[in-house]
Amino acid sequence: MTDSLPMPVTALRPAQVTAILNIVRRAARAEILPRFRAMTEADIKSKANDLDLVTEADTNAEKMIARGLLNLFPNALIVGEEACAANPDIIKGIANAETAFTIDPVDGTWNFANGMSTFGVILSMTRFGKPIFGLHYDPLNDDVVISEVNGRTEYRKPQKQPRVLKTSKGGSMLSDLMGYLPLHMLPKTVQGKMASLFPEFKRIGSLVCSCHEYRMLAQGNIDFVMATGITPWDHAAGALLVKNAGGHVAFLDGGEYDAVRTRGPLLMASNETTWHSLRDAFAFLLEVPEFKAPDETSD
Repeated sequence: MTDSLPMPVTALRPAQVTAILNIVRRAARAEILPRFRAMTEADIKSKANDLDLVTEADTNAEKMIARGLLNLFPNALIVGEEACAANPDIIKGIANAETAFTIDPVDGTWNFANGMSTFGVILSMTRFGKPIFGLHYDPLNDDVVISEVNGRTEYRKPQKQPRVLKTSKGGSMLSDLMGYLPLHMLPKTVQGKMASLFPEFKRIGSLVCSCHEYRMLAQGNIDFVMATGITPWDHAAGALLVKNAGGHVAFLDGGEYDAVRTRGPLLMASNETTWHSLRDAFAFLLEVPEFKAPDETSD
């Protein structure tokens, strides 16, 4: 990966954006929506643990989206969540790929599998690891939050005028802030300390769905999202959406986001002042070995 290559003013032509969105929409209609609240226990499988689920909706939708993207971009690297579960080495190609797409075919699979409507499709396009296009699609409502590099973040729905999104004004006091943080994904050694901070916030919780958490942040409904499981299909699109809506996005150690890095925590906030206030509150996480960058963990 190199920092000397100029970033394009726009990632895609309008017709390409429309084509990508249509691919996602067709996959949702064909593979995701027909299975919602129509699956049996036999249709739902566990991956790493019983909270990390996969269904035919995930695998079939990802394959359909991947085929459609390769028809448009034959030389692109496709980094799908389910393909990477079978072959983790795929992720390594992002750093050197001029055109890569990350796909989370059903983000919030636990919600989806349990009949909850908070799920969506996340797709991003990256250039040498940097997000240059992203969308968060809600299949049930057929709407999308979408953004391109050096552009703005928009809410779009068929037959409606696009609406430009802006993050909240945030604040420097925890008592002013609302956000999402996955307590259950933190190491047990720090869960108690983190939980002790929760009463200081105005509101804090988790939707168990990056797609809708980042949509809420980009729309100004909450002030921050912190993520600890750093996978490109979960966060590359969201990082671009939040940044272009006026937010501040960085790893807790100050590192700039790119889709190559897989250790967090990653903190997205409504603005830089809010980000630094949260960073100070969460600074103890920087000492957690699981969150250190690989070069920091070697003695």
